[in-house]
Amino acid sequence: MKRVLGLLALAVLGLVAYLSFWPVPIRAVSWKAPAAPGYTGAHAANDRLSRLNLIPLGSEAGPEHIVLARDGKLYAAVASGRVLRMNPDGTAQEVFADTGGRVLGFDFDRAGNMIAADAVKGLLAIGPDGRITVLADQVAGDPIRYADAVVVASTGKVYFTDASGRFSPAQWGGTFEAGVLDILEQAATGRVLEHDPASRTTRVVAKGLSFANGLALSRDERTLFVAETGRFRVWTIDAAASDLDVGQPSPQAKVLLDNLPGYPDNLMRGLDGRIWLGFTGPRSPKVDAMADKPFLREVTLRLPRALWPLPKKYGHVFAFTEDGRVVVDLQDPSGSYPETTGVTETADRLYVQNLHLHSIGWLAR
Repeated sequence: MKRVLGLLALAVLGLVAYLSFWPVPIRAVSWKAPAAPGYTGAHAANDRLSRLNLIPLGSEAGPEHIVLARDGKLYAAVASGRVLRMNPDGTAQEVFADTGGRVLGFDFDRAGNMIAADAVKGLLAIGPDGRITVLADQVAGDPIRYADAVVVASTGKVYFTDASGRFSPAQWGGTFEAGVLDILEQAATGRVLEHDPASRTTRVVAKGLSFANGLALSRDERTLFVAETGRFRVWTIDAAASDLDVGQPSPQAKVLLDNLPGYPDNLMRGLDGRIWLGFTGPRSPKVDAMADKPFLREVTLRLPRALWPLPKKYGHVFAFTEDGRVVVDLQDPSGSYPETTGVTETADRLYVQNLHLHSIGWLAR
C-alpha cells in the first residue's frame, strides 16, 4: 500500500509540475475583461439566421471572405488556399487562383486586380488571369506575420490588418491555432498597415490591437473601422495616423462598439451605409474569468485541445451605421451554421461567411 501511495504521489507531483512548468508558446499578459453583456438590447436573442439556404462547396471549406465583384461573379476564399469563383447562385464553380497559403480577406482595385491578405504569404495582388504577385511581406524590416483583412481606397492605397505580431499561421499550425494563441496571450501586437502601390511602400497606421481583424473604410475614406477580436470591440482610427499606439489616448482613435457579446471578425460594407460584422463565436465565460489570471491561461495550453475553453457553436451577425447604431441583428442559437465570420450584402441576397463549413449560407435580402 505504501508503494502504491508513493507512486500515486509521484504521479500527482509530476502532473502538477507539468501543468506548472511545461513550456508553452505564450507569455500571457494580465488584463481586465468587462463583464459580458449577454444577448440583450440591440443584440437580444433571436433565430433570424437559423433558416439559411446553402451553397455546397464540395471538398472545399471555410469560405471566410466573399465578394460579389464587378464581373458579376461571386468570389470566395477557402481554407485550401484557393479562391473560388462562381455564379451568384453558386453554379459554375471554378478555381480562380491558388496562393498556396490562406487568403482571409480581399478587395478589388480599379484595374480589376484582386488585392488579397494572405495569412501565410502577406499582401498579394492577383491579376484577372490568376497571376499572383507579392506586394508586401514586411514593413520596415519586420515580417507581416498574419495578414488578415484588406480594403482598397479610391486613391489606390491599400489598408490591411496584421492580426498578430507574435504568432504566424505558417509556424503555429494554421490561422485558427495562431489566433487562439494570440488571444490567450493578450500581448496586443496586432497592427493596421497601409500599402501605397505608387511608391511600393508599406507603413504602420496603428498598433497595440489584440488580434487586429476585420477592416472597413468610412464613406469619406478618412476613417478606418477595425475589429479587435481579442477585446470584443470595434475601433475607428484615422486613416492618416502614423504608428499610432491605440493603447495610449489619442483623438485619432476611439472605441465605437465596446464589450460586444462575441468575438468580432470581418467587417464588410453593405448597402444603404451599413457595415456588417460577424462573430466567430460568443464570449467564453471561462476565458473572461481568466483575463487577470495569466498563469491559468498558460496552464490551459498544457491541457488536451478537447479541454480548451473554446466558444460554443452559435451563429451571429449584425449591421451597424458609421456612428455605431445597430440596425440589423441576426442569430442562430442552434449553432447549425456557426463561426459566422461576416456578411456580404448584395442587391438581393445576404451571403454569410464562415470559418470551417463546406458551404456558403445565404438569405434573401
